[in-house]
Amino acid sequence: MLESLSRKKRSLLSLSLTSLALALSVLAFCTSYWCEGTHKVVKPLCMSPVKMKNCGQNNSQPYTTEGPTPDPKKPDSNVTMSPKQKEELARMRAKKLANAVHYIWETGEDKYMQRYFHTGFWLSCEKHSDGTGEKCRSFIELTPGETQGVLWLSVISEFAYISLLAMGFLLMWVELLLLCLNKEMYALKINAFAAICTVLSGMMGMVAHMMYTTVFQMTVSIGPKDWRPQTWDYGWSFAMAWISFSCCMAAAVFTLNSYTKTLIEMKHRARIRLEEARAASHAPPYDEVITASGGSLYSVSRLVQNCQKGTLMNTTWPPRENIPGGSLVGMMNPHGLVLVGGCGTEGCEDCEREMDEMEEALERDEREGEDEMC
Repeated sequence: MLESLSRKKRSLLSLSLTSLALALSVLAFCTSYWCEGTHKVVKPLCMSPVKMKNCGQNNSQPYTTEGPTPDPKKPDSNVTMSPKQKEELARMRAKKLANAVHYIWETGEDKYMQRYFHTGFWLSCEKHSDGTGEKCRSFIELTPGETQGVLWLSVISEFAYISLLAMGFLLMWVELLLLCLNKEMYALKINAFAAICTVLSGMMGMVAHMMYTTVFQMTVSIGPKDWRPQTWDYGWSFAMAWISFSCCMAAAVFTLNSYTKTLIEMKHRARIRLEEARAASHAPPYDEVITASGGSLYSVSRLVQNCQKGTLMNTTWPPRENIPGGSLVGMMNPHGLVLVGGCGTEGCEDCEREMDEMEEALERDEREGEDEMC
């Protein structure tokens, strides 16, 4: 599928995945639904139907066996009391209620209730059933002292994950802009940096998520007794965090694929251009040099000299019709060299005589060379 996509489409796909990963990571980090479950707490007073009839209307006064004992010296009367006396009487009643005996009618598991909670990096919130809503506490304060360092490392890793992801997002935007401006080399360099940022971001995100899971499990085991959950599981913030990590790694794979494919294509095009340039500057073949197509004859000696110098040039003699006498004679000596000469107006006999003299001179030179070697 990726092979059929153009470079702009591949860059746009990587940018879309990076945008989704960045949005999900920020949302997961700011919410407190990484883990959720229930706490086991003692039922508050007047929550049981058995003793509801013995409680006040506001469910704030406990049921006691004691009542205010009337004072025989001060019988009840309808005499109006002063505000100071009313305040003193209220204080006395509050003191007696505080010292009263509270009765719990349920026994065993009946006296406990399950309270829903959810926890994130920053807060741990509990939902109360008395209509007061949720009460939140700092999760950092709830974690044991020996695990707070790991929690802070997890927070720092999460910040690094989001920062690197945002940097990769910006670099991909710049790359797409350069592609629209037809600046492929600059876009390729930006693409390499975007791939590195995205890969590092994914690694930091994985480390952050795993460290937070470890901290939460340690807090469940050795955390405060009034907070330890009865049952718990991972929430939707945790799921979004790992979906963000998956999108980040997919964007990194697509970005690296786009970089390597573009680099290979550029090298392939450069190699083809080089081969075409070499083919255009190649010397003529040996048969063409000897047979001299088109009525011309190539100078073999000049061609050998040019080859030794490293320059490939097509050096030719003038056509036969431009040579005085209009005829050419050639022969090969024992060393394999082609001897070429032109026939003038004297006729073919003079030409043959001259060629015989040249051959004798060559044979004599060969004999002299062999005698010197001996």
